[in-house]
Amino acid sequence: MSKPWSKKNPLLSVFLSGANAWAGAARGMWAAEFRRQHAEAMKEGSRQAASFWTAALTPPAPGRKKPRKRR
Repeated sequence: MSKPWSKKNPLLSVFLSGANAWAGAARGMWAAEFRRQHAEAMKEGSRQAASFWTAALTPPAPGRKKPRKRR
């Protein structure tokens, strides 16, 4: 007696092949967006770190002298 659940189903095979193609494309787009966001976050973090250290290592700007009051 043959087992009907072990026979090949061409309709299911086509459906699963299409679903696999869509899933692969979606995963590729998701990975590309993740890489873009990661690169942007790293760029922003580097910019903030550089800004912090340059501000911390530069001497403060000289203040303005107040004019003397005349008596």
